[in-house]
Amino acid sequence: MSSVEKAPPIRRHPVLTYEQILERDSRPVPPHLREARVPDIGTDPIAVSRYVDPAFARLEELHLWTRIWQMACREEEIPEPGDMTVYHIAGRSLLIVRQQDGSIRAFHNSCLHRGRVLATAAGHKRDIRCPFHGITWNIDGSFKHNPIEWDFPQWRCESMSLPQAKVETWGGFVFINMDGNAAPLDSVLGPIKEHFARYQLAETYIALHVRKKVRCNWKVTAEAFMESHHTVATHPQLLGYLADVNSQYDALSDHVTRQFSAGMVPSSFVERELTENEIVQAMLKADSRGADVSAGAAMEVPDGKTARVFMAELNRQVLSKADGIDYSAGSDAEMVDALLYNLFPNISFWAGYGPKLFYRWRPNGKDHDSAIMDIYFLKRVPQGAARPKPAEVIDIGIDDSMLEHGPKAGMSKGLSMVFEQDMRNLPLVQEGMKSSATGVVHFGRYTEMRIRLMHQMIDRYIAAGLADSGASGRGSAG
Repeated sequence: MSSVEKAPPIRRHPVLTYEQILERDSRPVPPHLREARVPDIGTDPIAVSRYVDPAFARLEELHLWTRIWQMACREEEIPEPGDMTVYHIAGRSLLIVRQQDGSIRAFHNSCLHRGRVLATAAGHKRDIRCPFHGITWNIDGSFKHNPIEWDFPQWRCESMSLPQAKVETWGGFVFINMDGNAAPLDSVLGPIKEHFARYQLAETYIALHVRKKVRCNWKVTAEAFMESHHTVATHPQLLGYLADVNSQYDALSDHVTRQFSAGMVPSSFVERELTENEIVQAMLKADSRGADVSAGAAMEVPDGKTARVFMAELNRQVLSKADGIDYSAGSDAEMVDALLYNLFPNISFWAGYGPKLFYRWRPNGKDHDSAIMDIYFLKRVPQGAARPKPAEVIDIGIDDSMLEHGPKAGMSKGLSMVFEQDMRNLPLVQEGMKSSATGVVHFGRYTEMRIRLMHQMIDRYIAAGLADSGASGRGSAG
């Protein structure tokens, strides 16, 4: 493009905008749901080698996963001193341990003697003892005991503490960062803390946790949940009540992006105008919201009301009955819309007042051709009640069906179907890229802006890591 040429304005789908939908709602809309920053970050293609080349995965292992803040667990998974869980990421693992004073520490899961992993599963620990030779550390990481201490004159107790990663918490989530020089978590959370304050994530508990292995690169998995326009082909059962192609996309910062899709509003791909009752019935038939609505086919929208206003009010009543909290001030959008915030590079938080979905994507060990997707369903702790124990993690194998195993974990059949439809696509995306004749993939300028920004940020981390290590070469495999 010459210096006198200007890029055309960023286009939206020529239908009702998300902002226009909000104007019709029955409650004031919080300012943070309004359209925000929409940068123009280009339309250049992306190399498929970023997904299929093990060399690029090695760059990510060295310079991305060791430098970013990532969610390791929820606080309720380690409630008592000595409670421990193990977090795995790209061939590394860390022990996340609750301390006697209630704080949390994260230790690299490697014995300082011969390197054996110190623990392979969650549990309660009085100390951290290596199963190989019995060398032991206290739960605060300080050295405790060596059965053959007489033969280790080079060891001094004060210098043999377990190496730690940085730990911070927010909203009941425990974050770790292996980079000792990393900026505070607040610096990357940015607007998320303010926007989510009204939803009180710290007062939620894990009602469902599914861990699914997938035959594709972790970025393929993440990207499938970073845009809504695949609904028309992948999830046609949702079109009757989900405004997909007119979703709103924003980049609030380099680390925080989001997408909003209006609920109880039909897609523009629906060929005829639906009645308000038909919109409600489409939602009930799809059974994909995960809500505790049980009125079923008998529900009818009163004259003069929209399906959106009707369902928002019903959800307020259902939620209030379940947890004893007054939701009368909650906007319609916060009751029925898909409000997804992404924290770079691999986390998605759902905003709003109902039960909240939370996603995490990561490599499956060091295999660049497979990934792990964690799906959490968080519910509000009922007012005045003790916090329920977190749901057991349900592992779903790489060739196992979400539709078969999701309901066993407590997921609705409709929501299980949505995830199964996505999971069917992902291995074929990975396979198709390996067959690519062009060697590149293309992203939309607006609807897939968030995906493109993710790739640009990955390049920035890799470039910074290479510079810090004094290495030469490109920060991107293409």
